[in-house]
Amino acid sequence: MAPRPPFGSWLLLPLLIFFPLSRTGGHHFSAPNTTFNHLALAPGHGTLYVGAVNRLFQLSPELQLEAVAVTGPVIDSPDCVPFRDPAECPQAQLMDNANQLLLVSSRAQELVACGQVRQGVCEKRRLRDVATVLYQAEDPGDGQFVAANTLGVATVGLVVPLPGQDLLLVARGLAGKLSAGVPPLTVRQLAGPQPFSSEGLGRLVVGDFSDYNNSYVGAFADAHSAYFVFRRRGARAQAEYRSYVARVCLGDINLYSYVEVPLACQGQGLIQAAFLAPGTLLGAFAAGSRGAQGALCAFPLSDLDRSIEQARRLCYTAGGRGPSGVEEATVEYGVTSRCVTLPADSPDSYPCGDEHTPSPIAGRQPLEVQPLLQLRQPISAVAALQTDGHMIAFLGDTQGQLHKVFLSSSQGQVYHSQQVGPPGSAISPDLLVDSSGGHVYVLTAQQVARVPVAACTQFSDCTSCLQAQDPLCGWCVLQGRCTRKGQCRRAAQPGQWLWSYGEDNHCLHVQSLQPAHHPRQEQSQVTLSVPWLPTLAEGEYLHCAFGDFNSLAHMEGPHVACVTPPQDQVPLNPPGTDSITLPLALMFENVALATTNFSFYDCSTVQALEVAAPCRACVGSPWRCHWCPQSSRCVHGEHCPEGERTVYSAQEVDIQVRGPGACPQVEGLAGPHLVPVGWESRLALHARNLQYFQGQPASYNCWLELPGELRRLPAAQEEMVGDEERSLIRCQAQQFHPLMSQRELLAPIYVTLGEAQRLDNAHTLHVTLYDCAVGHPDCSHCQAANGSLGCLWCGDGQPACRYGPTCPLGAVELLCPTPNIEAIEPLTGPPEGGLALTILGSNLGRAFADVQDAVSVAGQPCSLDPALYRTSVRIVCMTSPAPNGTTGPVQVAIKSRPPGVSTQHFTYQDPVLLSLSPRWGPQAGGTQLTIHGQHLQTGGNISAFVGDQACPILEPVCPEAIVCRTMPQATPGEAVVLVVFGHAERKLLTSPFRYTANPQLVAAEPSTSFRGGGRLIRARGTGLDSVWKPLLSVWLEAEAEVKTLGGQLQDLPPRSCRAPAADPQTCVQLRGGLVQCSTICSVNSSSLLLCRSPAVPDGAHLKRVFFALDNVHVDFASANGGQGFVYQPNPRMAPLSREGLTHPYRLKPGHVLDVEGEGLNLGISKEEVRVHIGNGECLVKTLTLTHLYCEPPPRAPQPTNGSSPLPQFVVSTSPWASGCLCTTAPILRSPAHQVQMGNVHLALGPVQYEAEPTMPSFPVEAQVGLGMGAAVLIAAVLLLTLMYRHKSKQALRDYQKVLVQLENLETGVGDQCRKEFTDLMTEMTDLTSDLEASGIPFLDYHTYAERAFFPGHGGCPLQPELEGPGDEGRRATVRQGLTQLSNLLNSKLFLLTLINTLEEQPSFSQRDRCHVASLLSLALHSKLEYLTDIMRTLLGNLAAHCVHKNPKLMLRRTETMVEKLLTNWLSICLYAFLREVAGEPLYMLFRAIQYQVDKGPVDAVTGKAKRTLNDSHLLREDVEFQPLTLMVLLGPGAGGATGSREVQRMPARVLDIDTITQVKEKVLDQVYKGTPFSQRPSVHTLDLEWRSGLAGHLTLSDEDLTSVTQNHWKRLNTLQHYKVPDGATVALIPQLHNGGTVSQSLAQSCPSGESKSLSDTWPTRTRDCSWGFVYSDIPMLEDGEEGGIRLWHLVKATEEPEGAKIRHSSLQEREQEQARAKAIPEIYLTRLLSMKGTLQKFVDDTFQAILSMNRPVPIAVKYLFDFLDELADKHGIEDPETLHIWKTNSLLLRFWVNALKNPQLVFDVHVSDNVDAILAVIAQTFIDSCTVSEHKVGRDSPVNKLLYAREIPRYKQMVEKYYMDIRQNTPASYQEMNSALAELSGNYTSAPHCLEALQELYNHIHRYYDQIISALEEDPMGQKMQLACRLQQIAALVENKVTDL
Repeated sequence: MAPRPPFGSWLLLPLLIFFPLSRTGGHHFSAPNTTFNHLALAPGHGTLYVGAVNRLFQLSPELQLEAVAVTGPVIDSPDCVPFRDPAECPQAQLMDNANQLLLVSSRAQELVACGQVRQGVCEKRRLRDVATVLYQAEDPGDGQFVAANTLGVATVGLVVPLPGQDLLLVARGLAGKLSAGVPPLTVRQLAGPQPFSSEGLGRLVVGDFSDYNNSYVGAFADAHSAYFVFRRRGARAQAEYRSYVARVCLGDINLYSYVEVPLACQGQGLIQAAFLAPGTLLGAFAAGSRGAQGALCAFPLSDLDRSIEQARRLCYTAGGRGPSGVEEATVEYGVTSRCVTLPADSPDSYPCGDEHTPSPIAGRQPLEVQPLLQLRQPISAVAALQTDGHMIAFLGDTQGQLHKVFLSSSQGQVYHSQQVGPPGSAISPDLLVDSSGGHVYVLTAQQVARVPVAACTQFSDCTSCLQAQDPLCGWCVLQGRCTRKGQCRRAAQPGQWLWSYGEDNHCLHVQSLQPAHHPRQEQSQVTLSVPWLPTLAEGEYLHCAFGDFNSLAHMEGPHVACVTPPQDQVPLNPPGTDSITLPLALMFENVALATTNFSFYDCSTVQALEVAAPCRACVGSPWRCHWCPQSSRCVHGEHCPEGERTVYSAQEVDIQVRGPGACPQVEGLAGPHLVPVGWESRLALHARNLQYFQGQPASYNCWLELPGELRRLPAAQEEMVGDEERSLIRCQAQQFHPLMSQRELLAPIYVTLGEAQRLDNAHTLHVTLYDCAVGHPDCSHCQAANGSLGCLWCGDGQPACRYGPTCPLGAVELLCPTPNIEAIEPLTGPPEGGLALTILGSNLGRAFADVQDAVSVAGQPCSLDPALYRTSVRIVCMTSPAPNGTTGPVQVAIKSRPPGVSTQHFTYQDPVLLSLSPRWGPQAGGTQLTIHGQHLQTGGNISAFVGDQACPILEPVCPEAIVCRTMPQATPGEAVVLVVFGHAERKLLTSPFRYTANPQLVAAEPSTSFRGGGRLIRARGTGLDSVWKPLLSVWLEAEAEVKTLGGQLQDLPPRSCRAPAADPQTCVQLRGGLVQCSTICSVNSSSLLLCRSPAVPDGAHLKRVFFALDNVHVDFASANGGQGFVYQPNPRMAPLSREGLTHPYRLKPGHVLDVEGEGLNLGISKEEVRVHIGNGECLVKTLTLTHLYCEPPPRAPQPTNGSSPLPQFVVSTSPWASGCLCTTAPILRSPAHQVQMGNVHLALGPVQYEAEPTMPSFPVEAQVGLGMGAAVLIAAVLLLTLMYRHKSKQALRDYQKVLVQLENLETGVGDQCRKEFTDLMTEMTDLTSDLEASGIPFLDYHTYAERAFFPGHGGCPLQPELEGPGDEGRRATVRQGLTQLSNLLNSKLFLLTLINTLEEQPSFSQRDRCHVASLLSLALHSKLEYLTDIMRTLLGNLAAHCVHKNPKLMLRRTETMVEKLLTNWLSICLYAFLREVAGEPLYMLFRAIQYQVDKGPVDAVTGKAKRTLNDSHLLREDVEFQPLTLMVLLGPGAGGATGSREVQRMPARVLDIDTITQVKEKVLDQVYKGTPFSQRPSVHTLDLEWRSGLAGHLTLSDEDLTSVTQNHWKRLNTLQHYKVPDGATVALIPQLHNGGTVSQSLAQSCPSGESKSLSDTWPTRTRDCSWGFVYSDIPMLEDGEEGGIRLWHLVKATEEPEGAKIRHSSLQEREQEQARAKAIPEIYLTRLLSMKGTLQKFVDDTFQAILSMNRPVPIAVKYLFDFLDELADKHGIEDPETLHIWKTNSLLLRFWVNALKNPQLVFDVHVSDNVDAILAVIAQTFIDSCTVSEHKVGRDSPVNKLLYAREIPRYKQMVEKYYMDIRQNTPASYQEMNSALAELSGNYTSAPHCLEALQELYNHIHRYYDQIISALEEDPMGQKMQLACRLQQIAALVENKVTDL
């Protein structure tokens, strides 16, 4: 058998994540860590196949994954032939399997895949599912070595369809030494007994392979020939490589027709890729120096065939020589054949050669062509498409680019290039075009891309379509789309389809538009000129669309006329505009052929928009608007109305006086625009064109806009002498006193005629009001003012700057006071000088020249910076060098004035750097670095650097410390710290800063926390000690009111030199509305961080959780393997005392404390919680979702609060939890029970210890009027009540203690469970690998249906008696009657009457009801819709009957036929769900149980096992045993080794204390593990033979002469008894006699078995026929031999005889069972828990598959549940518990419990007693999970219930969620259900035993014939339908019954 891929490779499958990319607009497929090799396309359905390293992928045409097959890695070696046993090849190792050849065989619907391993052998897979292997050579010979086994050596091939068979042509290069003898070209079989063999077929014989190492490029075929393109050296080891093409006839299976000729692309190198296009062979050649470029050449196929034919003719008829005598053809490849001289007609007579013709022929004359184009990159792939009369080539290059080329006869032009693969990744030669010609598939090593051949649809308009220059695209004019030519309906007509590649095509456009705009008030005609309009058909027309208004168009050649919309159809102008521009489109139907813009304007709006110059705006607009100056209106039309003089629009070209220059307007000021405040001034303005107002009373006004005031100045007009058009407007003189905050104020000014008619301002007009006192605070500022202002420094009264004329004579001061220095900064500087010193003050000069040489600092000159000088107030100068310690004031000495001296002194001081901390940090930066030193606060411009990187300083700079934050560094290493003080530099050479590698996090846990935070998070990684301040941070959306744990949200406080640095606030505001909450982590070591989870307020939305390691931010999910951090709601706890927090809880010593709550374990574990009562600790034993159980101190502890008399109950995190930050309850004076989980603090009230209360005696009081009897009765009732309450409390305490004990026990067996689980998963992994080949042994549907319908009837449920008295004719008559009965059953009235009548009969038992219901299910199997309707009716009747009694009992049992019908209906409808979804986890659970049971000893007599879940089957004694591995000899064909011809050895695991029968069973299980149980040999037909040496054969048996007998006890023989060693060789041989085994099963054709129901585990259900059955061997408890000898295996059974046991009463049995259950030692309970923990995953998987909504729920389940909901609504049942019970009884308990308990219902398996007992416990757990009552256990509870006490609440939640999800799904309609049922009926049309079922059904009708006839005759509708008559006719046919007919 060939080596199979190890299962580890199968585990990689779930890790394959397939993701689409969108870089090029197409679809992509890729698989991480997978290299793609080849691509194949299935013609027809378009499925793609990708051959990759270790994988085969099947993709849909849209690149969606359909199937995956794993092909490697494989244990192999290229130096070994394919082997079965790795020992045959010592050098073999795990090797990747690259795909070398991938071909599609359409006829056989097969995929041929050849890998690199196993010498390149091939396999055939199903084309529709590549995971299915159709053929794989078990022991391939060298004739089946197909592909090259060396990576990089190309293999190409073709599937050649011939009449009756397909052949495979394969060409490959020279590969490894073992396959070096494989010819370069071979013909191979695809079918037959030896697929891929070349035996008897042609092969290209080569004399010396090393001389002819062909490197193949491609293989192609046309209708007659196959072509192979390759490179190789010239003949006979010539050094020069050349390109060749070889041709072979398709039908030539001997390769007689092989001819090759050289190819040459002029001036280019060797061929790299090729493609056979229609009539042309395209070849991509290397070009340029070293092949760094590429060239494309086209070889016409006619020329190629002519060249080949010429070489063939010369070799056939002229000895290979041409007319000139030069050798032009020869026989190549070093063979003995030579060119010959045959008759001239030989080439025609033998077109494909023959045995006598020379072969292989090589032409010498190359076929040479000119290159069509050249590319800058090497070409690696070529494909072509001929469509629409054009040839398009697709070229893939080595850089991942795809180039589209338009090919003409002489050249090619690249019209589009796009990046398809990753840059630098070469495109594979497998460049494929799909069958529709719509897409090209591009393969690179990393991905497959689907690229459109022509992306015409992406061009949305004609311009972009034509600019694309895509030869496959064009603009379809009347469709308005860019399409391929075939998609345009009228493409053949001129002007209808504009080719994108054509040079003379132009898009339709509006060439001219008359008029281009129009007033909105008028409607007129518009003419469009549109050249190249297409011709329309008769009845078609165009229309114009002005926005939403349509107007019919009139065409005259290229001119189109349309009418504009009326005014009410034109939209309003947008606010602030005088027009609206609408799109004007020339439309054909809904397609816009050409578009332009058309404007509608409104002249009146033009005037309103320009207040300052309405006339200029009116006549200067682009519209034909005129201005009427006398009425101040802007109008459209010819002129102003009523003879008013008109200022015409600038658009009127025929009028001389027009435009803005003709408007009445103010041109400007006639005098200076500067106006001093407080001085009377008179303004004058120039105006023109005022003649329009002649004849009108002219009163003018000037208007000045002042702050808060519009000032009117009366004005008068003065005519200008000699200029009629110009005038002067003089305004009245006036003083201005505006409130001025700035030095100058611009005041706009304009003129009006009268009060309102404004004259246009030719431009913006304003006067400047200024106040000398503003902005000139001192003398220097005043004297520096602009001389035109006339400002002087006036010393009169309060000195100030005034306007000159306002200052009295003699008060003007010409010299300014002494300079005043108010401050200098900085106060220190380095001795080197160069520090920028700023001097602030007043009167510091009028200009820079005043102070240029006037400044000294501490006696040293200081050079000024003119750019930073500010008049009078600031001087900036650069200090000069001075000795360290120099100090003194600053002086400013201005000429003619005494110097100004500062009160502050400047000091020269030398800064010194001493040390830094920390000394290292991550290279990502972010480390807060502190530089220590002296005099560091020197100068004001201080900057720090670490190496070449700036280190931004955190203010303030302190005298002894500078704090900065490091920036990222490219590489780790040391860097010198540098601090720059101005121009002085200081380096810290003694202590460099070391950049370390960035910290990394590899794990973080736990990943949940309460919202209150405070949970300890452990993060592990590397380099964590290099982080300065690690943080755990969360980002929150800030909509919620975010509060920190200690206060409100606030920014970080500023740093201080003297105060210590404060920790960052818990929460800070970020940009973008986010809030960041953080906690500081502590660095435990370089590999461990300890962090507290930050608190998150309720309602805040979590955005991100991450670790901030200085500048390294690591998301929590990245550090935790992809699992994100989750915040859970804070836990809530109820007070201990039901009376409230203030009342003490009374605690009895020794009792477990139960604290109830919600969500207790969602965000914390049990180990993290500490519970305190006062100063004592309450040990937490169990923490569940809703309960916390702790064991209090045995004695009352002291209160922690001295004022409280009672101890407080406190729950907190583990001891490293520091403090409580948030209290959710008030502090009580009396001691309280308090809970803290992380930062969540809860107070639960005080605790009071008390002694165990004694039973209070009921006081007997004399009651007047009451007798003694009444007093005694009342006393008894009260006493019983108190005792009941006491017992209830005691049971609750027992329950709590039991949970604590179970918790401790499960913790103790945890390690053992993990080890067992690991072993089990390994075994299950092997099993899964086997199942991939053999599949799960599902029963076929017929067997499944028989076992589901007729449980307990064995394999032959129906035994009809069709053979009545009579001959064949009689049987035909009976068959006719049964057919009529089948038709009669289709009558709903008859069927309902039949069912009701039968159920009314007292003698019609429950077994009969089940049997008839199953017979009906079979008879109506092909009419499931009808059967469903009957079931609905009967269920409705049943519900109506049950709701009047107890509705909760409906469907509880199977007492009616409808309940059995429901069971059968579910079995039919859920069969597909079983096979596709639930079957696999159920089978894995069964196999896991079987494997675990077999790993431990099982007593063959008592049936007890060491590994079990059922305590009644637990082997309680400690039995020592050793596992053994036996080597089993298998004969030919055993164990599924089909086709094997030799004896095989297979290891089998057994135990040394197994009986011989047990050994045989285990050996058979392992040998036939992939074979259904029914197809295996019986254990009782085989003997076990131990073989030692050549002649040592010993047959082993359970009993023989060597068996040990002592005191009437005989022990069964075991391997230990025979001393069989580990590794011994055994064989299973046919049994020669029938003795020697203890227990044997009789083989019967139809065994009658009894059903096993779940009545043991479901006490309220009776034994019925709906719950399934179990086939199992009965444990060997009977006496073995005569004479009173009793058998035993591992332990001796009780001394009591079996007969006496049977006679025990059931009461005694129950008492003994209870006593035994109580006496289970803890060690045995540990065994049960260990088994439970090991199987837990498989139990969970099974329950999840049944109850999960991850897959669509079966429609039958949804339909049934909806129907039950309808019944509940119909009958007014509002109790949700009742509906829950109905659904549970109908589906989970009726179907799924049966499948869980009896896997043999679904699978072809054997279920042993021990496996059955374990399944019973799991099934009971499932039943308990379905109940609605609370699940509580106590000391007397069965151990089976104790095992799953903790899991059942979780399973209950799964059931409830399952019901809720189904209810919320879309209702299943009657039509959908009928459609599904019709499909099921079609799938299972051949239902088993239909006629036999009708026969047995009639037998039941015969029993109650008279009653049924009466019921039919009494029904009026039945009388009309003659149902009784029809039944009588059936009776007459079936049994010759005489009727009244």
